[in-house]
Amino acid sequence: MGMPRPVAVLIAVLVAVVAVVPLTPASAVTGNAPAAAGWAARAIVMIVDKREDLCTGTALAPDLVLTAAHCLLRGDYQVKAYQTGVTIPVRTIVRHPHFDFASYAASRATADVALIKLAAPLPDIVIPAALAAPRRVAPGETLTIAGFGVTLAGTARGLGQPRMATLSVTGKPGSLQIRLYDIATRNLRAGLGGCTGDSGAPAYDGEGPLVIGVVSWSTAPGDEEGCGGLTGITPLMLYRDWIVETARKLNSPIAP
Repeated sequence: MGMPRPVAVLIAVLVAVVAVVPLTPASAVTGNAPAAAGWAARAIVMIVDKREDLCTGTALAPDLVLTAAHCLLRGDYQVKAYQTGVTIPVRTIVRHPHFDFASYAASRATADVALIKLAAPLPDIVIPAALAAPRRVAPGETLTIAGFGVTLAGTARGLGQPRMATLSVTGKPGSLQIRLYDIATRNLRAGLGGCTGDSGAPAYDGEGPLVIGVVSWSTAPGDEEGCGGLTGITPLMLYRDWIVETARKLNSPIAP
C-alpha cells in the first residue's frame, strides 16, 4: 500500500481548519491523550507563519529546530516557546535536498526533514532533545509522539496545547516511512494519533528525548482522510548524517 494521502497533518490553519481537513472525529496526539510532560514536552516548540499556520518542531540545540520540510514552504516563520510565549524570528531554513513536494503531495515517501536556525536562542526552559541511534524499528514496538495538534479533526479544538501519545509500529516499517497506530483501536476506529498541527513533531525512541523520526502525515481509520487512524513518520535513519553536518554548518553543532 502506498503512503496515504497527507491531508490531516498538513500545516494547520488556526481559523479555517474546516477548510483544510474533512469533518472526521478523531482523538489526536491531543484528543484523549495526556498533556505532554517531562522529557517529551521540554524540547517541542511551535512553528508559526504570518497566517498563523502551525506546525510542531523539536529543539536540537538552543538555536536549532528540527521539523518536517513540508511545514516550511512559504517563508516568514517564527518559533514560539509555549512555556513562556516567547517568539523568536527564523534566520535560516534548510530543507533536505531530496525533499520533493510533488512526491509528498502525491502521497509518496520523500525526505520530509528540515532544520531551522533561529536568530536568537530559545529560553532556558526549552531543553534540546538528541538524535536517537540509527536503527530500523519493528512491528509491535512503541514510539512516543508529542505535538500541538488539534483534538478533533476539522476543528481548531485543542490546537496549540502540547499533548503526547505512545503509539505502536504497524505494517512493514522501513527506512523511508514508519506507520503508527493506537494499539487500543488498531486503525479500525478513531484513536490516538497525529492530527492538524502535529506535522514536524518528534517521534521519540524509548523512555527519553531521543528523536528517531518526525510526523509527516495521518489518516482516519480505514485509511480515509482525517486523523485517528494511522500516523506517518519520516524516520531519520537515512538523514541523520545530513542533520549533523547541516547543524555544524549553521554553527549549532549537535552530538553525532
